[in-house]
Amino acid sequence: MTCAVSGGADSLALLVLACAAGCAVTAMHVDHGLRYGSADEAFVVATAAARFGAAFRSEIVVVAPGPNLEARARSARFAVLPPGVLTGHTADDQAETVLINLLRGAGVDGLAGMGGNGHPILPLRRQETVALCQAHELEVVQDPSNNDARFLRNRIRHDVLPLVTDVAQRDVAAVIARQASLLRDDADLLELLAADIDPTNARALMAAPVALARRSVRRWLANPMPPSADEVERVLAVARGEVIACELEGGRRVARTAWVLRVETP
Repeated sequence: MTCAVSGGADSLALLVLACAAGCAVTAMHVDHGLRYGSADEAFVVATAAARFGAAFRSEIVVVAPGPNLEARARSARFAVLPPGVLTGHTADDQAETVLINLLRGAGVDGLAGMGGNGHPILPLRRQETVALCQAHELEVVQDPSNNDARFLRNRIRHDVLPLVTDVAQRDVAAVIARQASLLRDDADLLELLAADIDPTNARALMAAPVALARRSVRRWLANPMPPSADEVERVLAVARGEVIACELEGGRRVARTAWVLRVETP
């Protein structure tokens, strides 16, 4: 198995636990080249991998400075990581992700956060991964960008979660992570039921519960990202015969002939 290992406490904990479980592990480090000394972090990962009996691989990607830096860096990273790579996301990351998705207007899938596939230490807390690294006296990379208030996730981590934890007088990150797990089960069930609906069949869409009809349309039109909520509603209006066609982002168009929907491309 391949573990994405940045050198931070979470990913190093993933590496240690995977090796302790007897897995054949390759620790893969991706250098984005976004800060001075980032190349040295690969040495930290290589040293840890050698110590615990894992293979090591390093990749370099180029990410130009500019808007949406986090998203572009993530895309560049996953472009070189192999399919099925494991990442060291924790329950704290899950809580942050859910809040970010909430602020972006996400539905059930977004509020369900990250699924368990590819995130084997998702139930762990950040303080547990730090404690594990301390117990093994591992050198841990401290990424200064994790404190940069320009990034939404950092504002959620350092400002929002501590505030709502203080207001609620309880561990809100744990509550959100637990709720995400429950919503993930609901989302998986809805996805399974929606798979039985033919989204090109207007009659089938009209007969289905609206939650399943929406999911069916989203699955059909994902390219690869799913359409917006507004686009889905416009397609359902076509299915109901309220309009004869609608426009989608990217120049695509959904039209209906009799009871059959079709996608027309430029």
